[in-house]
Amino acid sequence: MKKVVIGLSGGVDSSVAAYLLKQQGYDVTALFMINWHDNSVTLEGDCNAEDEQLIAELVARKLGIPFKVIDLSEGYSQRVVDYMFSEYEKGRTPNPDVLCNREIKFDLFMKAALDLGAEYVATGHYCRKDEVEVEGMKHYRLLAGNDPNKDQSYFLCQLTQSQLSKALFPVGDLLKPEVRVIADQLNLASAHKKDSQGICFVGKVSLPVFLQQKLKSHKGKIVEIMPEYEAYHNLPSRPEEVSIDYLREVSRPYSYKPWEGKYMGDHIGAQFFTIGQRKGLNVGGTKEALFVIATDVHKNVVYVGQGQQHPGLYRLALYIKPSEIHWVRPDLSMANGESRRYMVRIRYRQELQAATVYKMDKGLYILFDEAQRGITAGQFAAWYDGDELVGSGVIAN
Repeated sequence: MKKVVIGLSGGVDSSVAAYLLKQQGYDVTALFMINWHDNSVTLEGDCNAEDEQLIAELVARKLGIPFKVIDLSEGYSQRVVDYMFSEYEKGRTPNPDVLCNREIKFDLFMKAALDLGAEYVATGHYCRKDEVEVEGMKHYRLLAGNDPNKDQSYFLCQLTQSQLSKALFPVGDLLKPEVRVIADQLNLASAHKKDSQGICFVGKVSLPVFLQQKLKSHKGKIVEIMPEYEAYHNLPSRPEEVSIDYLREVSRPYSYKPWEGKYMGDHIGAQFFTIGQRKGLNVGGTKEALFVIATDVHKNVVYVGQGQQHPGLYRLALYIKPSEIHWVRPDLSMANGESRRYMVRIRYRQELQAATVYKMDKGLYILFDEAQRGITAGQFAAWYDGDELVGSGVIAN
């Protein structure tokens, strides 16, 4: 009987995943992760770690599987939280869920599980994996979950072949309502628990309050940029043959000067804002809602524009540095000068977007068929071939 350790979080997905593994004949052990101890930044009413642990333990008892606890808070603080603070300080917006999976669940947690004698590590992610053989070599494919409303493959876009080889995703073939029905029929403690929200293992937080633990507030200007600003009219039209110069131009974010816009009010620090953000500006009196279109952490200026269709929110392309390109399938990596058609997403739950990916010696460019809203430095772009997530990378600017 093959031994599996499942990351049992107290949520319904991992609970049902544990049940399915047991039904499939695995020797299942539940391992609950403690990654965060400071509840002072968690919004009132959000489920805390103690409640999550109690629910997970009740589920394990109901299923008749061993229950263990591991504290990975030190590693989480160093690898995820410190990275988050560093990125926000630079005016970038990291994705803690992708980092948590890469650095914690499928690294520190996986190593601990394997030390317990596990052959596999399972999670409640809505994604799938399978194997293909290419020229006599086995390769693991990371596939989208069958539920289009819950596909979580994007969160696993930084996994390696080694990590995938040991991973199991028992609920990846199911729809979320089916998972709820199974949990309800089993009368599991997690059956009617709401899906978790917010920062991975921290919970739903007030981001400015969370970031102000380490990042200082500095009063700065909010400046509105008008849609007719000339920068929008100077972009080159798409040529028949795309050059590196064209890719550099259209992947570069717009830059503004304070005197090119209208002073609208003050903010507490440009590092606390991200592209596309609407809430937290506390500026009224405009015909349409204001959205953040750019930030300058050096000058401490937040640039905004009116309406969701403001041209400053849109870009045709993005750039990924060579060191930040990751291939889930290394055998499919691109050579310098090569281009391929892929479907791409730049955030969780975004519909896949048609694009051409260009690999150059100085990095990778993704040129979309249609301009994309809210391309944000620090976030991850992931590219797919059909259902398969082939690679990903951190958006550079």
